Amino acid sequence: MTRRRKAKSSEYAVSDEAAAYIADALMELALQFEATHFSQIRRYYQSIMPAPSPVSRQLDLFEKHPGRNRRKRNTSQI
Repeated sequence: MTRRRKAKSSEYAVSDEAAAYIADALMELALQFEATHFSQIRRYYQSIMPAPSPVSRQLDLFEKHPGRNRRKRNTSQI
């Protein structure tokens, strides 16, 4: 038989209004921190990214015709 946990812990119980204020304060703190340390954060993520592959992983969906795009279409007859 499994034991059920209480949905809310009385240790961390806050009102809806307090939860909203705390969330707003934490978001503001996170945004200020990110704005202050943006270049460091970007540098870190760039340093852990793998080097780009020299081989293109994009497949060509259409054949390339080198002479096809050189001629202008005559639209006066259409």
